[in-house]
Amino acid sequence: MSEYVWDITHLKKFWGKSTQTAIAIPRLSVNPGEKIAILGPSGSGKSTFLKVLATDLKEYQGQIDFFDHPLTAYSATELSQRRAVLPQSTEVSFDLPVELLVGLGCISKPNRDDQSIIQESLDVANASHLIHQKYHELSGGERARVHLARVFAQLWEVRDGLLLVDEPFAALDPSLQIALLKNLDHFVSSRNIAVMAVLHDVNHAVHFFDRALFIKNGYLVADEFLSEIKKESFEALYDTQFLEFTNHSSQRYFIAH
Repeated sequence: MSEYVWDITHLKKFWGKSTQTAIAIPRLSVNPGEKIAILGPSGSGKSTFLKVLATDLKEYQGQIDFFDHPLTAYSATELSQRRAVLPQSTEVSFDLPVELLVGLGCISKPNRDDQSIIQESLDVANASHLIHQKYHELSGGERARVHLARVFAQLWEVRDGLLLVDEPFAALDPSLQIALLKNLDHFVSSRNIAVMAVLHDVNHAVHFFDRALFIKNGYLVADEFLSEIKKESFEALYDTQFLEFTNHSSQRYFIAH
C-alpha cells in the first residue's frame, strides 16, 4: 500500500490565461482512509481544487502524485479503477433507467454479479425504491442519491481507493443528509477509502470527517484536525461570528450568527 493517496507540492492553477490565482496549495499529503472536508466561502476555489484532482482541469503548475505516481501518468481507465468522482451537478441527456445509470459505475471493472452490486449500492444510498424508475422522472434529491449509488458501485470492490465529492447532500432534507453521511462513513471506512468532500455545513465536517482544509481566496490557509477545531478557526475562515455548544452526547456544534 502506498504511503500517500495524494502528495501535492507547489500546486497553482490560474484563471484562464491571466495571472489571477484560482487555487494555490503549497504542500499537502493525504493518507489512505482519511476523510477530509474542504471548507471555505463561496467562490473561494474549493470546487476548482477538486476539479484539478479529478483531472477535469488539466493545466496547472506544480506536482500532484497519486499513489506514488504523477497524476498525469494515469489513463482515464486506470483512474476509474482506483477513484470515483461525484461532481456538484451531473447532467444526463438520455432518460436512462436508474438501474442502468448506477450500473455505469461497474463498467471499468466487469463483474459477474453486477446486479447485486447495483442493488446494494442503491441500498447504501437510500435509493433502492427508485430502481425501476427513469432518471428524468426523479426529483433533484432522488437524482443526487442515484449518482451517489453510481459512485458506490464504482468503488464497491476497491480497497485503499479515493472518493472525491462536491457538495453531495445539498439537495436533501436534514434527516436524509445525516443518514447518508453515516452510510458514506461506513462505506469508506470498511474499504479504507480516502474521501475528500467539498462541504458547506461545518457541523457535517466536524461530526463525520478527520481533517479540514480551509480555502480562502484561492489559497490553502489552514489544515486542521476537526477533533481539535476551535470556533475561532471558522470565524477567521468565514469572516463571521460563531457560537459553539455541546449537546448531551458531548457532540460539538457550531452556528454562525
